[in-house]
Amino acid sequence: MKVVLFQTNLVWENPKSNRTFIEEYFMSEDDEFDLFVLPEMFTTGFTMNPENVAETMQGETIYWMKSLALKQNCAVCGSLVVSENNRFYNRFIFVHPNGEIDFYNKKHLFSLAGEHQKYSKGTKKVIIDYKGWKICPQVCYDLRFPAFSRNHENYDLLLYVANWPKPRTNAWDILLKARAVENLCYVVGVNRIGFDENNHEYIGHSQVIDELGNQILDAEENLGVFIIELDKNKMLETRNKLNFLNDKDVFEIKM
Repeated sequence: MKVVLFQTNLVWENPKSNRTFIEEYFMSEDDEFDLFVLPEMFTTGFTMNPENVAETMQGETIYWMKSLALKQNCAVCGSLVVSENNRFYNRFIFVHPNGEIDFYNKKHLFSLAGEHQKYSKGTKKVIIDYKGWKICPQVCYDLRFPAFSRNHENYDLLLYVANWPKPRTNAWDILLKARAVENLCYVVGVNRIGFDENNHEYIGHSQVIDELGNQILDAEENLGVFIIELDKNKMLETRNKLNFLNDKDVFEIKM
């Protein structure tokens, strides 16, 4: 599966500007690919003002994502602020090429920034089936909670989208590798760059890690599109050879 990571700056609380900028890069890609991954809250930046920017599942950004997926015949994903049933969610949206949608509501809300006071947390783990791959979507702060991401479903890819700030970049780098090693799967982490309205700096470090913890793509601090091809057969060969997941603990998470 060919995956595109888009590491970009974000215009604060300006969905139209962000969509326009992203689309310019998206449509400039001549190669065929299967999955285009955007950061967390890619239309707004990590805002605690959901009432100003929230959209519905029938809103402009969802329509836009469907249009891009159809034009390029690929899946498009990232998180955005969604309003539903008088609540706000930091929702990971996965749009299939045919327009079908899977979504995951961020479970672990970042209390240090007051996210838990503005948004409702997700109540279930989600596994997405796409082109023969099982994909587990996660959002930013979820990365710090290994029990929730534990590979009980034999998924193939952990997918993290984030607004992960510069002071904790070392943790981002370490934890992405840890999640790959402990779950014997590919891990894709897509982070933003630039400064937000609160003067928090983000330096990217979007990357792809294989099932043994090897970094096979590193976007460093650069703006742009980064493309990688993932080999599911290679990952499964490693998993079958080592069999570490056969010895995993069995437990239940109370949501």
